[in-house]
Amino acid sequence: MILASLDGISVDDFADHTGWHAKPQGLCQGELCVPAPGSLRADGTVDVAAAAARLGMPLVDSSEHGVWALGPATLNGKALSSAEAADPEFLTRDGDSFRLSSLRGRKVLLVAWASY
Repeated sequence: MILASLDGISVDDFADHTGWHAKPQGLCQGELCVPAPGSLRADGTVDVAAAAARLGMPLVDSSEHGVWALGPATLNGKALSSAEAADPEFLTRDGDSFRLSSLRGRKVLLVAWASY
């Protein structure tokens, strides 16, 4: 979730972007609920920093660009909850579709590059 500010994030927006819904028990995702005192404000907004700390969600900011990034919930805030990679669909040079899952069971080297 990319944020321009940590203020004014509604409970509904937080739920839409993270999957964590506010309930009397705390913040819940399906049957899993985490007590989150201090995460919900009286005005119906979420204290994002408090919620991130309770849910183990990494929260980083770029003061240069004035944005915050909130990562997915983890057990300790430093690791992924699973080691299962996404299965994006790519287009080959010939325009055919290709999925990484077609290489299941084989060693794969992914090389990424960005000009920025």
